[in-house]
Amino acid sequence: MTVLTGLRVLVVEDEPVVAMYLEDILDELGCITIGPANRLSEGLALAEGPLDAAILDINLAGERSNAIAELLRARGVPFAFASGYGNAPEGFGAPMIEKPYRTADIGRALNTLLGE
Repeated sequence: MTVLTGLRVLVVEDEPVVAMYLEDILDELGCITIGPANRLSEGLALAEGPLDAAILDINLAGERSNAIAELLRARGVPFAFASGYGNAPEGFGAPMIEKPYRTADIGRALNTLLGE
């Protein structure tokens, strides 16, 4: 059991196979996956619920996840951006997870978000 056990993590990822892989990693870490949401509207709806952290793909089939990040920030829910290319959107100060996802990177990012 770690500090990540039972952590409710919103996954916003538009690629189903990539989202499934991230779910497997979160399960391995003992986290509870919320979602995944593969569209901006789904992510916004799920971001209203009880969460401990979130991982946001920056580009959701052409839409940016910034609106979800703004909602999470207003609620005080820590989050990280994820992308296979590019940089995190400016102005959020959120960590960036590079794809492809790796268990160690996800664990480290979540621990950083929790201040561990």
